[in-house]
Amino acid sequence: MSTNKPIPRPGSAPRVGTPARPTQRPNSPTGPAKSTGAAKSTGASAAKQRPVAKPQTPPTLVKPAPKAKARRARLLVSKVDPWSVLKMAFLLSVALGIVTVVASIVLWTVLDTIGLFDTVNAFVNDIQGQEGGSPFDVLSIASLGQVASFSTIVAVVNVVLLTTLSVLSAWLYNISATLVGGIGVTLTDD
Repeated sequence: MSTNKPIPRPGSAPRVGTPARPTQRPNSPTGPAKSTGAAKSTGASAAKQRPVAKPQTPPTLVKPAPKAKARRARLLVSKVDPWSVLKMAFLLSVALGIVTVVASIVLWTVLDTIGLFDTVNAFVNDIQGQEGGSPFDVLSIASLGQVASFSTIVAVVNVVLLTTLSVLSAWLYNISATLVGGIGVTLTDD
């Protein structure tokens, strides 16, 4: 069963039987329309004035896309490459060794500048007295060269130990990951 109803087009006249839209008057830029002189004298003009309508914003042509949900991925770290662990551990332990040497030299310089070594020498010589023989000197035991040499030796030993322990830890992780599956990591994109 078909009917011969025409498709309404925008801007065309309304069909018969539907109410027509009221015509809209444009608002004046100075405010509401002024009333006639007779209404002014009676004081009823304030009650008849309409409030100024706000200008309508044009509709947006493109709607913003809805915010997508964050994707999540659950991954397992099942193997760690021992060679990459060796390289990274070596570089980090060398950096730590350099920091150790520089920090020990700076600390010795600060202690010497504030006069701590002279105070320790005077304190030990007061306790020892005149019968002790030669006066005590801390700088004969802990000179700057000796402190720098000792800290360099400690830094080299740390580089060897940390690199070896890191590779051994990676190897042990790979063995245990084959047994239990590894460490689970959940990644999301925000």
